Amino acid sequence: MLPCSTTRDRTLATITPDARFQRDAAVTAAPVATSVLWRYGTGQLGAQVFRDTPAVLLPLFLTTMLGVQAWLAGLVVLIPKLWLIVCDPLVGAWSDRVRGRYGRTPFLVAGAVLTSLGFMALFTLTRSASPLLSAAITCLLFFLASTAFSMFSVPYLAIAAALSHDPHQRTRIMVYRMVFSTLGVLVAVGVAQPLIYALGGGNRGWTVMALVLGAVCLISMLVTALGLMRVPLIRDETLPGSLLSQLGAIKGNRPFLVLLTTCLIQNVGQAAGYTVIGFIYLYAIQAIWIIPFFILVMAIAGIAAQPMWLALSHRWGKERTYVVASAAWAAVTATWFFIHPATDVIATIPGVGALGTQHLLVLLRGAVIGVVNCAFVMLSLSMLTDTIDYERRRKGIANEGVFAGLFSAFEKLAFALGPVVAGLVMSAFGFVSSTGGAAAQTPHAINGIVLLYSLIPAATQVLSLLVFSRYRLPQC
Repeated sequence: MLPCSTTRDRTLATITPDARFQRDAAVTAAPVATSVLWRYGTGQLGAQVFRDTPAVLLPLFLTTMLGVQAWLAGLVVLIPKLWLIVCDPLVGAWSDRVRGRYGRTPFLVAGAVLTSLGFMALFTLTRSASPLLSAAITCLLFFLASTAFSMFSVPYLAIAAALSHDPHQRTRIMVYRMVFSTLGVLVAVGVAQPLIYALGGGNRGWTVMALVLGAVCLISMLVTALGLMRVPLIRDETLPGSLLSQLGAIKGNRPFLVLLTTCLIQNVGQAAGYTVIGFIYLYAIQAIWIIPFFILVMAIAGIAAQPMWLALSHRWGKERTYVVASAAWAAVTATWFFIHPATDVIATIPGVGALGTQHLLVLLRGAVIGVVNCAFVMLSLSMLTDTIDYERRRKGIANEGVFAGLFSAFEKLAFALGPVVAGLVMSAFGFVSSTGGAAAQTPHAINGIVLLYSLIPAATQVLSLLVFSRYRLPQC
């Protein structure tokens, strides 16, 4: 093992990410070029659409269009995600081993194309005469699309740790990623469902949504895949070892393991909440039309707050800033427990309609959530790159693909377990599935949906902070 101090001072060579275009360049702690930040961040727009739209709308599609029971809809999402626990680290290890010869570009390009096609297929090729068969077809297509997404998402995350030695520069990288992540949420949640209902809420609406958002995925992800082809990245002096040795390196990296567990716990709760977003606005608030405005307010607030969180992370440190943002998110999320349909009219906005007190409170929550959510997500990814850099300083080799793959796998596992939790809770509270459109629900069933959007994710967030209290990143 190389001492941390000598490894930190070593000037590392750089890799050439394209097989046809190879050159050496010095990578230092100098600021990463703004054009590189934009090209890197753009890919997260499509990645966020693929992550969030199925998480939010696939259970709704399965239960209201294909007649699949809520508990079975959760399993349809879970089974492909379980495979990713193995797939993501394997993709990361594979990309580590071939990056010196081919770079990560082939993974990014193939992942971008296949992910986009898989997304379109999910909502257009899954209808059949039997709800059980529809569930099976959806599960298979989601399995293939999720595998393709691993080919993009894992190398994409690994690249962030190889763009700079400077931890604050890596935070800048994640700020740009979060800007496009927020825009991705705006498209995935704020545009997708209203577009479906604007087109009548039937097969035509779902098909148009799938084609439009699939094209968004393809274009944005290819911008990153092709735009980073010739950007020099840090290259470790030591070649990756066997797969077992690459995976074994994770066991000695305690900061990574603590961060991994923290994010797994909080993401399960968030995923359960994401699963019922459509149900919340349809049944609990009874205002589908407000979704675009909620997401727009959240997006604007989140993007505007990025410079503030970047400055605070410099002043307070990433860990303290992360705790403050996470705790604030849990507090505002718990207030969703008190939502109900608006019973008054405060103002009427042309082109929008009548706004009541509950509508304004929804938008206020959106602003606060936008501010704090972008912070703890951005900082968790920035701290991930710190743990990878710590591995490089410890051993002279980072295996960033393996670390990114495992982190990505656990994130996807959480977003698979979330719908299972949601499906079980909804079934326990008496949610009624249907075909051809949404069915009326009892107040008890709606209460279950509200719990999934409020107290359950707030509780998991608090629990995750207890785990995070064990996070310590050595400086040498």
